[in-house]
Amino acid sequence: MFKRTRILSLGLAMALCMAQTAQAEILITPLDVSNPAGQGVQIVPESQSGAGTQAQNQPGPQAGNQSIQSGSTGPQAGDLSTQSGPTGSQTGTVTAPASGILEYRTNAPVNGTAGAVQDMELSMPAVSAEAAILFDATHNTVLFEKNADEKLYPASITKLMTALLVLEKADLNDTVVFSKTAVTNLESGAVTLNLQEGDRVSVRDCLYGLLLKSANEVANGLAEHVGGSIQGFADLMNQRAAELGCTGTHFTNPSGLNDPDHYTTARDMAKIAGAAFKNETLQKISSSLSYEFPATKAAAARTITPGHKMLYPSDSRYYEGMVGGKTGYTSLAGNTLVTCTEKDGVRLIAVVLKARSTHYGDTKAMLDYGYKKLQAFGSGPYHQWVQNGDGWYFRTADGQLLKGCRAVIDGAEYGFDDAGKMQKGWQKYGEDWYYFRSDGSMVKNDWRQDGDKWFYLGSGGAMVRNAWIDQTYYVGADGVWVRQ
Repeated sequence: MFKRTRILSLGLAMALCMAQTAQAEILITPLDVSNPAGQGVQIVPESQSGAGTQAQNQPGPQAGNQSIQSGSTGPQAGDLSTQSGPTGSQTGTVTAPASGILEYRTNAPVNGTAGAVQDMELSMPAVSAEAAILFDATHNTVLFEKNADEKLYPASITKLMTALLVLEKADLNDTVVFSKTAVTNLESGAVTLNLQEGDRVSVRDCLYGLLLKSANEVANGLAEHVGGSIQGFADLMNQRAAELGCTGTHFTNPSGLNDPDHYTTARDMAKIAGAAFKNETLQKISSSLSYEFPATKAAAARTITPGHKMLYPSDSRYYEGMVGGKTGYTSLAGNTLVTCTEKDGVRLIAVVLKARSTHYGDTKAMLDYGYKKLQAFGSGPYHQWVQNGDGWYFRTADGQLLKGCRAVIDGAEYGFDDAGKMQKGWQKYGEDWYYFRSDGSMVKNDWRQDGDKWFYLGSGGAMVRNAWIDQTYYVGADGVWVRQ
């Protein structure tokens, strides 16, 4: 259960723990890492962190110079590991904060204006996709992210940008005349409405074909109508993306055709979707459950329906409050999905990239998490954990990463290296050694076994030296339990 914790100013926190504003390097190697156990601002003086409970830097073993009550049953309670202990090879040294350990709480809004905070369990959503983000468009706040800046193929969610540009630059009653290029510049197996060269379709009908059927030749025809050519339209797409603040996106076509230079990020797609779903016409089209597409040269009039399963009330994946969305898939992109919902006046946008048939489950998990978080804690900004390719990072409400320090987050203590990555294993702060579990939390008041050696970590987490534990076990100057 979350404890009620007073949130203090981040000004001191930044002075203690952070370097200049910087983003962690975005690495694209996936790693299956469990979510950090802690999920939080109060300064805890180092003199109160437990370091005073142990005798340190003594000239040698001095039996009886310190006695510590451990609360455990002795070395047998230790955590078995094959990792090197503090007398072996190390993973790095970090300078401890000069005057304290930072403490944070996630979920509770930093500005403290959201009303009473409820005690409740609120776990981070389990998202299997390579990258994802949950954006609160109403309060302009990111509620969750995973590899949100990794550049990946978008597939047909590209068509949200195509539709937005068309609605901004063309009249719905305009007529699109399909060229040979538009109807032949398609990938094998691409979704189409079987339009032929010379077909004439209104912009309005084309937009329904684009967003519901996801027809690629329709995307090409709209692009040529607005931009003069597919390349000309792609230039407009990139210009508009830059205007929306996208920094990791580049488009080469209007459909999501596979191309090494056609990519986006989950964060950028959330920005694009935020702008797209402000357009009422786009909302109406993308949320329509059916539409009568007119007859063309090669086909009679036909009914088209959307591919986004969360729109259908009869489907088990239906999500209440749907505003609209867009699906995408290619073998290279995997499943991609953009979903916009609105409940109780709060609009959330969920983006999933490179999923393997988990896109609906991932989206539901994020949306459920977002609305529960808002209901319990109100609007942000929030401190939050961020998963970035090779590990976990912690971002404060103003966008900074904790770097080169230790911090208590929701009651558990963590360490962060100079790049901001959550540390694991043995780490040295000042003159003392500490141990961080695989979930990043620091071991305190417990034994740790490495090979045939046992170490005891005190109440502040530092490895105890030259002391009796429970008046039974003696650890020497190197911290190793001396077997009698």
